[in-house]
Amino acid sequence: MKASPTKQIISPPTVPLLLNYLAQFFSYLFHPVFIPLYVIFFLIYWHPLVFAGVSKQVRVLWIAAIFVNCTFFPVVTVFLAWRLKFVRSFHLHTRRDRIIPYALAMIFYFWCWYVFKNNPNAPVMLQNFLLGSFIAVIFAWLANIYFKISMHALAAGGMCFFLTLIALQGDGNPGLYLTAGWLILGIVATSRLLVSDHQPLDIYAGIFLGMLSQGAAMYL
Repeated sequence: MKASPTKQIISPPTVPLLLNYLAQFFSYLFHPVFIPLYVIFFLIYWHPLVFAGVSKQVRVLWIAAIFVNCTFFPVVTVFLAWRLKFVRSFHLHTRRDRIIPYALAMIFYFWCWYVFKNNPNAPVMLQNFLLGSFIAVIFAWLANIYFKISMHALAAGGMCFFLTLIALQGDGNPGLYLTAGWLILGIVATSRLLVSDHQPLDIYAGIFLGMLSQGAAMYL
């Protein structure tokens, strides 16, 4: 009787411990739910013109609105779905786990954009970013039908392209905006390739669709 051939198991490359910790750290630091907060803080406290003339109280209220809709509600939704066993993991490891969070995130992001769009005092630049974020969630939900697109790459790609568009306008410090955007994108993409189960296609598609979303929002 012939012995069955042994299957060769190819293990993923081992990531050095320090590099693993750094990749995990940056994955949490630039998690998609934090990106809208980083952008509004950038527009309020670093860009010299976008929020000129807006009172401090209004700025705080707008930061709170974006935090509630783009950070707090999505995190609570995933937590409740996990505890109620609608999803298997809080980290949404599978495409199936991501269906409900994506659908609800579309509602939260749409509402946030709609409120600011109908506020005559809200800067157009902020409205465009929120619209781009909403479009990005739609792209993620559609792409999730076919493959597990990287949410980190989608958010970082969108933020990078948004900062690039701002830099091209020449206001403030365009060289710094451009450098920061592309550096963060490189760090996030590399981190996800090192410590996640994403394939390169998931990362590259996320970057492309994130950039496309912000470009569409800016020029629609």
